[in-house]
Amino acid sequence: MLNVADCLSSHTLLPRQCDVVNQGSRDPLNMPELPEVETTRAGIEPHLVDRTITAVTVRENRLRWPVSPELSQMATGQTIVSVERRAKYLLIGLRRGFVMIHLGMSGSLRILAQETAPQRHDHFDMMLDSGVILRYRDPRRFGSIFWLDQLSHRLLDQLGPEPLGEDFDGTTLFKASRGKARNVKTLIMDAGVVVGVGNIYANEALYLAGIRPTQPAGKVTIKRYHRLADAIKSVLEKAIAAGGTSLRDFLKEDGKPGYFRHALKVYDRAGEPCLGCHKPLSSVRITGRATVFCKRCQR
Repeated sequence: MLNVADCLSSHTLLPRQCDVVNQGSRDPLNMPELPEVETTRAGIEPHLVDRTITAVTVRENRLRWPVSPELSQMATGQTIVSVERRAKYLLIGLRRGFVMIHLGMSGSLRILAQETAPQRHDHFDMMLDSGVILRYRDPRRFGSIFWLDQLSHRLLDQLGPEPLGEDFDGTTLFKASRGKARNVKTLIMDAGVVVGVGNIYANEALYLAGIRPTQPAGKVTIKRYHRLADAIKSVLEKAIAAGGTSLRDFLKEDGKPGYFRHALKVYDRAGEPCLGCHKPLSSVRITGRATVFCKRCQR
C-alpha cells in the first residue's frame, strides 16, 4: 500500500494524486463490478479507519440522487471505525451512522493531500485529521452519496446474498430459478438473487460452468447450478486477487491497472477462438449487454 508521500511522488500516477479506485469506463454498459469495488475498499481502508473527519465539502450535490443534505453536519467530528462493502456499495462506518457511496459508471475515490486543488468533476471531499482528503470524482454524476443513521436503506434492504458468503450456493440459484422463463444470465445478474455478478463476471462464470447464457433459468438442474455457483466464486476471487478487471480506466490502489483482464476467457472476445475447443466464440445481446459464449462448450 502506498502512503500519501509515495502516492504524490509516484511516476505511475498523475501529479499530486493517488488513484486508489476505479476511474470508470468510457463504455456506458461497463460499470465497476464487485472486484473493482472491493479493490477500492481495500485501497482506501488503511487511510480512513481510526481517523477523524474534520470537514466535509460538497461542491455538486446533483448526482444520481442528491447528496444527503445532513451528511456534512452529521459526519464532521466523527471517527471512522470501518470501511465495508455491501454489493457495490461502499459503507464508511462512523461511531454514529454511515456514509454510503456508489461509484456509478464513472466514479472514483482518491486519497490526496489536503492542499490539492479540486479539478473538474471533483464533487465531494472528506477531510481527515491525518492531513489527507478522500475525494470523490464522477464525470457522469451517476454515482451516489448518502448519509445513513443506521445500516438500512431502500437500496440495501432488498439485496440478495453476497456471492462469496457462506449463504450463497447452487441451491440459492436453483430455488430462485424455479418457474422462471428468463435466461440464466439474467438470473445471476439480478441483485435480488445474488449481488455483485455484473456483465464481465457473468460471462466468465457461465463459460467456466459450461452453461449457455440463453438457457432458460427454470430448465437448469440443481447440479449445474452448484457448478455455476462455484464458478461465480472462483471468477470473483481470482479477479479480486488480481486487483479487478480492467475496465479501460481502472486503477487499483498501487496506481497500476488491474490485470485480471488477461485471464478473461470469453468477455470481449467475440469471434476469437474458444480457449477450449478453438471454435469462434459467438455473441448476442441480453438485456442490452454484450454476451459472449461458446456454442460447443456451453449448453
